[in-house]
Amino acid sequence: MLKNEIERVLTNAERLNDRLGAFLSIEREQALARAEAIENASGELPLRGVAVAIKDNICTKDIRTSCGSRILANYTAHYDATAVERLNAAGAVTIGKTNMDEFAMGSSNENSAFGPARNPWDPERVPGGSSGGSAVAVASGVVDVALGSETGGSVRQPAALCGIYGLKPTYGRISRYGLVAFASSLDAIGIFGSSAGKIADVLGVIAGRDPLDSTSADVPVPDYSAMLEGSLSGKRIGVPRAFFGEGLDEEVRAAVEASIENFQKLGCDVVDVELPHAKYGIAVYYIIATAEASSNLARYDGVRYGVRAEDAHELRQMYFKTREEGFGPEVKRRIMLGTYVLSSGYYDAYYAKAQKVRALVRDDYKAAFANCDFVLTPTSPTTAFRLGERSDDPLAMYLSDIYTVSANLAGLPAISIPCGLSSEGLPIGVQLVGNYWAEGELLNAANIYGTEHPLDAKPLIHAE
Repeated sequence: MLKNEIERVLTNAERLNDRLGAFLSIEREQALARAEAIENASGELPLRGVAVAIKDNICTKDIRTSCGSRILANYTAHYDATAVERLNAAGAVTIGKTNMDEFAMGSSNENSAFGPARNPWDPERVPGGSSGGSAVAVASGVVDVALGSETGGSVRQPAALCGIYGLKPTYGRISRYGLVAFASSLDAIGIFGSSAGKIADVLGVIAGRDPLDSTSADVPVPDYSAMLEGSLSGKRIGVPRAFFGEGLDEEVRAAVEASIENFQKLGCDVVDVELPHAKYGIAVYYIIATAEASSNLARYDGVRYGVRAEDAHELRQMYFKTREEGFGPEVKRRIMLGTYVLSSGYYDAYYAKAQKVRALVRDDYKAAFANCDFVLTPTSPTTAFRLGERSDDPLAMYLSDIYTVSANLAGLPAISIPCGLSSEGLPIGVQLVGNYWAEGELLNAANIYGTEHPLDAKPLIHAE
């Protein structure tokens, strides 16, 4: 019975949460009631009874949406995000909201106001961020699929560090309505899956034009699941060799280079490509993203919703105390950076120039795709690092996303695929970036690769 299966999922989530911290809330009563209703429902439901976990910056009606922040610790949305609404209509069952870096700002999940999520392969290590909780929920086997969000790599990087699949779609492919904004021109809802097939099933349901999101694209949504039967014969993979230089861990390099050979054995041709402006990606990203964050987070003032500071007797004092008490240090850092680059006298020097370089990054990919079908790079420069290892070094933390940010800047789809284990038994991911609207081709490539070269190992902590 479906209700018994959801009961098993909930029990695993509750049992593992003390050790892994994947969930900020587990909605037992609501999930069981939903399972019972679906069990008695008639009609075709493509995701009937599929248990899903939702990142806590995606709005869910009557379930708290905290964004991992004290400032929204008491906020419950009165509506579902479009992606959640479509999951519900397809018969999925939301079991809870997952842990995350505060307002999606981080690469380790250590910036959560409610404590870090932990990597199930080694709970003394980070799962990646900012969608760490969703990655852990899938990697530990609690659920087969979860929603996350991406601004600069927040699905692909934790997918790589946790040994699962993570897809960032083309900007506009999935509605952002109900996704709490960090950087609006970069944000995207992404999907974690235990397989490429699981992601394809979910993407086919939640993708497509939404009148509530003016940035969602009116582009036909193919049958992604049906596209998993294709071949890789003759596909061209472009490899930017400059991405394999300084800063890349040697074991990660070896695993990714082995994956290139494996793709060749599957029928792919490998060609060299150049992405000359990608080296500016981190700098450009941390100008544009912080500028947009400064604007978006101005709404958290203690007036309309969320936490309001006590003992504030005049308006300016209330603003100051609310933000001082409600925001964590990383969010404050990014707000200040963003306010600075938008300030009088600095806008043209920083933000306007970053937008120009962003256009050059996009042009580089356009030139590359004239010669190849996919661009292949490492997903992360290292395997999962230890909790606290980079907490006092923001630059080292920011460089965790060095291989992922350019796809966000260009608005391109990309997927992380498990491709090996380090000598310490930690997962390594390889990234494929596709042309606009090529999610189906990416999922097919990931599915073929994963079928022929599965990651034959399980995390230390895993669901029963």
